[in-house]
Amino acid sequence: MKINVIGTGNVGSVLARRFGEAGHQVTTANTATAVDRSARQAAEAELTVLAVPFGAVAELADEVKAALAGRIVVDVTNPLAADFMSLTVGHTTSGAEQVAEALPDATVVKAFNTVMAGGMETGSFGGTRLLLPVAGDDRTAVKTVVELGAELGFDAVDAGPLTNARYLEPAVELLIQLAFGQGLGAGIGFALARA
Repeated sequence: MKINVIGTGNVGSVLARRFGEAGHQVTTANTATAVDRSARQAAEAELTVLAVPFGAVAELADEVKAALAGRIVVDVTNPLAADFMSLTVGHTTSGAEQVAEALPDATVVKAFNTVMAGGMETGSFGGTRLLLPVAGDDRTAVKTVVELGAELGFDAVDAGPLTNARYLEPAVELLIQLAFGQGLGAGIGFALARA
């Protein structure tokens, strides 16, 4: 699959590398990449991972937004406050729903936002696969992202419609609070127990 990753920070760089190792054709860009190159890469990709800070979504060039039309866009962002210790939206909407509004012609899927960057290296900690909830309104797109997550070693599950991102984004804030507020460190993640 041709995958474009917008964002070259901790999360974007790990996902780009891991998708490449899994045999996918990967291109990368960031908000400083030339607009024409970013738009071309987005147009050529089957799926684009949006791994930029939440606030940077509004700054995407119109050419890039247009190039994402008809494409699957995986929203990895979280609407975190500047100190990372709270969310800027929630309860009646989510960052993912706002991303979908900003990219009305794309198929937005929320995923990879509940995993710390270190957990993305293997998809597991201590032999336990990390939970990767995937939310979106297009069932085919969700299935595609669930399969990609499973390829990377995650326990990827369909988490329902995009509105369920309202629950996924606060979950990552709990993880951040545990990791940094309570001192457990970044080597933690969620797992789903099954009877």
